[in-house]
Amino acid sequence: MKEKETQKPRLRDADRSQQAILIAARDEFAQHGLGGARIDRIAERVKLNKRLIYYYFTSKDDLFLAVLERTYADIREAEKQLHLSDLAPPQAIRRLTEFTWDYYLAHPEFISLLNTANLHQAGHLAKSERIRELNSPLIQTLGEILARGHADGLFRSGIDPLQLYVSIAGLAYFYLSNQHTLSAIFGRDLMTRQALDARLAHMCDLILGYVLMDGGVL
Repeated sequence: MKEKETQKPRLRDADRSQQAILIAARDEFAQHGLGGARIDRIAERVKLNKRLIYYYFTSKDDLFLAVLERTYADIREAEKQLHLSDLAPPQAIRRLTEFTWDYYLAHPEFISLLNTANLHQAGHLAKSERIRELNSPLIQTLGEILARGHADGLFRSGIDPLQLYVSIAGLAYFYLSNQHTLSAIFGRDLMTRQALDARLAHMCDLILGYVLMDGGVL
């Protein structure tokens, strides 16, 4: 009995250490990329011996993959809290669009990590079965929302839920990941409150205009 009781605190301590490492590693990779990230700095951030980091994650590449998996798990979990299936189809599509935009704004590290993953041609993500398990339910839910909208006579037919989600994410991602270059070449600050609100309104108009039967906007 005593042995089991002592094991629980050890497991909790190990879990806390791993979560702290993942948060510190997320910030390190987001700031410096995979090539520039240093395990020494991550260890310093969490005040742990770097040997413990290697004990849990084996290598910097494995740690980067763990960070990516955690990053995707976080956004997918946040999306679940939207309860999109409980909303009318047009409101569900609008809510997902708004959420995606707001989440990217609130989590710039997400965009930085995606940029790094793409720089390495998603070689880390390709090794992960968990990534596909995390992302498939969202596409399934979106497909069900589109089917309901079509059955209600609101949405046009033949919409691919994966293509739709890529469009929603892409409209937000491109604007924010290229905010500096776009602002420079067009001579306009695209990150003012007014500009951000206008961008979100434009995104909702585009997405709803595409899915709605008459091209209208609700």
